[in-house]
Amino acid sequence: MGALTDPIALRGLHATLLPLTHEHEAALAEASRDGALWRLWYTTVPSPERMHAEIERRVALHAAGTMLPFTVLDANGVPVGMTSFMNIDATHRRVEIGSTWYAARVQRTALNTECKLMLLTHAFDTLGCIAVEFRTHRLNVQSRRAIERLGAQLDGILRAHQRMPNGTLRDTAVYSITASEWPAIRAHLQCLLDRPQC
Repeated sequence: MGALTDPIALRGLHATLLPLTHEHEAALAEASRDGALWRLWYTTVPSPERMHAEIERRVALHAAGTMLPFTVLDANGVPVGMTSFMNIDATHRRVEIGSTWYAARVQRTALNTECKLMLLTHAFDTLGCIAVEFRTHRLNVQSRRAIERLGAQLDGILRAHQRMPNGTLRDTAVYSITASEWPAIRAHLQCLLDRPQC
């Protein structure tokens, strides 16, 4: 089993995940402009002007051992978003896949499914994780549907869990996939990629 924070590149047909660096800062700023994602009140996406600070924040969390951040590239090698392993628990071998955002043009495409398949494969098959979590705002219906489409199970709602940048309180919906569920989930995700009607 590898260390949960060891940088790695993960490559698929629809997406590539590379360790996050400032190399892609300008392209990521452009990606966040696609859909003005930072204006969504129920999620936290860096604005183009805040991209440098967000990369710095994620890189610092990686150095502290609590995050493994990635730049998401599309099939043409263009940066279109970010994702990460976060809230890393090396003792119990648990991670959360989160702090994910994509440019509007690649949302609801095979890119997200493949990213999740690559991250889950790495978490369970390489790192030996016992569970992988997903968390989102209770009212972020689009995100919750995407998580549920993966096959993750709702563990519960953490009420008044966090304060959002606009001052509102976030109820956090917590989902997970366990190691025993992973073989079926892997087959399901591969089916979604091969035949989207799965």
